[in-house]
Amino acid sequence: MTPSAAEDVPARLYLAIGRLSRSLRRSGTQGLGHGSISALSTLVGCGEMRLGDLANKEGVAAPTMSRIVAALVEAKYVQREPDPVDRRAWLVKATPDGERMVSGLRSTRVQELRRRIERLPEAKQVQLISAIPVLEELLTEE
Repeated sequence: MTPSAAEDVPARLYLAIGRLSRSLRRSGTQGLGHGSISALSTLVGCGEMRLGDLANKEGVAAPTMSRIVAALVEAKYVQREPDPVDRRAWLVKATPDGERMVSGLRSTRVQELRRRIERLPEAKQVQLISAIPVLEELLTEE
């Protein structure tokens, strides 16, 4: 691989992963924005947490997370209650409807990705499958 081609790999990979992710997010979003879906998915995966902790985990400001959670409460995907340890703070958790919505959304997106993979020639499917462990390795932090 030439030096210029090697330097281009991170940029091309970043762009391809970002575009694929955005494209799949458009599959079955059910009216919720990316921030809402991400926050709800975090609550489904991690369980009940303080509003501030959720904001930190999602990398957004507390007022932004308050607006996201308010919309999720209104949609009945999240419930909010005072923290028994600190009455000034709020605990939020996914409702059963919220859990079903996240599960259905993941299923829709996984099915869409499966359809796209199946349209690839078999040799490219094999290449993609062999690249998965390498991509997973990139997820581990040093």
